[in-house]
Amino acid sequence: MSGKLYLVATPIGNLEDITFRAINVLKQVDIIAAEDTRHTLKLLNYYEISKPLISYHRHNEDVKSDILINKLKEGNNIAIVTDAGTPGISDPGEELVKEAIKNNIEIIPIPGACALINALISSGLNTKEFAFYGFLPLNKKNRKNVLDRIKKEDKTIILYEAPHKLIKTLLDIMEEIGDINCVLAKELTKIHEEFIRDTISKIINLMKNKESIKGEYIILLDMNNNKIIEENDITRKNIEEQYEFYKEQGMSKKEIIKQISKNKNVPKNEIYKLFI
Repeated sequence: MSGKLYLVATPIGNLEDITFRAINVLKQVDIIAAEDTRHTLKLLNYYEISKPLISYHRHNEDVKSDILINKLKEGNNIAIVTDAGTPGISDPGEELVKEAIKNNIEIIPIPGACALINALISSGLNTKEFAFYGFLPLNKKNRKNVLDRIKKEDKTIILYEAPHKLIKTLLDIMEEIGDINCVLAKELTKIHEEFIRDTISKIINLMKNKESIKGEYIILLDMNNNKIIEENDITRKNIEEQYEFYKEQGMSKKEIIKQISKNKNVPKNEIYKLFI
């Protein structure tokens, strides 16, 4: 008889944010498949749990999925955990679940912390409808395609981003979508937890003035009330008015020229000449 595959949600920061059921499952399973065994060991030690650990992450999913499926077929119960949050959400787990289904192995979700949900409910944005896009693609063309899709949405949008890419991503959103309302959720459940609520341009200016950007960020975009064209839309203003508007938002001259050229659909060098 095959074993069972448990998808166990772990804390996203505070180690006490874990359910009694999750702790019991981790104590009872035969094997724990962890994204980073060293990281998971800290959690297990905190709750005095000692179990065999197998490394299971993005770079070894193909190989390790076969190994784990075989162990499940042998009758071992396995829990899969990530470094933080719920397995399969922008984290390893999805491929193993698919293989388990193909092999008629029972899958049991053990609910718990999920960063995107906690960011959403604390954001103040519409929670009735939302779309999660995970991390934006690094490829420039694919990235633009995804941002074009987001631009057509009429609900709250949730993204993940690494600290060293945060400003670049916010600038891309500003360029492709516009100066919409945004919420940044940082280091949820941790000591330096913080929410920043403002327009994209003002948040960019704020982040540029920080000495360093550290931590894990969730970007929430308010597309609920976003109109492509409104009577008071900035794109309807003349070039000088647009320049002053973006300057007040803290954007650099280079960024302003790039944005105005996009708004007016003219080459950047033509806009640049006007401000020499």
